[in-house]
Amino acid sequence: MKFFGHYLSSATERVRIGFALKNLSYDYLSVREIGWDAYEKINPHRLVPALQVGDALIPQSNAILHYLEEQFPEPSLFPEDPVTRAQARAFAQHIVCEMHAVDVLRIRKVLADKLNVDETGLSDWSQHWFADGFSKMEQTLASRSQPYPFCYGEQPGWADLHLVPHMRKAITRFDVDVQKYPLTN
Repeated sequence: MKFFGHYLSSATERVRIGFALKNLSYDYLSVREIGWDAYEKINPHRLVPALQVGDALIPQSNAILHYLEEQFPEPSLFPEDPVTRAQARAFAQHIVCEMHAVDVLRIRKVLADKLNVDETGLSDWSQHWFADGFSKMEQTLASRSQPYPFCYGEQPGWADLHLVPHMRKAITRFDVDVQKYPLTN
């Protein structure tokens, strides 16, 4: 398996965590090193990450993670209980759809280049969506049926591998004060 990613991408990081949790090896190819034009010939969307399996390409982190879970079911990334499993999926979807989707570089470039949003506006945009998302995740974790050491279990899993990269990005790239969210950090 060839895994294409970028070191700043939280989506790349979440898949790398998934590989690690499943103890799977892969060949990593840095899109930064091979060049975006060369990568576009592999993946016309130019988005990272992507996984090449034989002649097939699987783009998008969640599709890759689902593939890994289906092909290599042990250890599972999901809780055993069906309701808790669905809650872990919903938690991860909140990160992917409601938070990650609005803070990626291509969205920020449109805000800056086409809508003339200045640096202050971009910062306000990011701070708003991180605060909104983290406060909702904090409420979600507070309402769990039991206080697991990880998001939805005794071991890190699906929800955690989505949360950790997004939390890291919030702290290191956007200077978000995560102390307000003790259950998520």
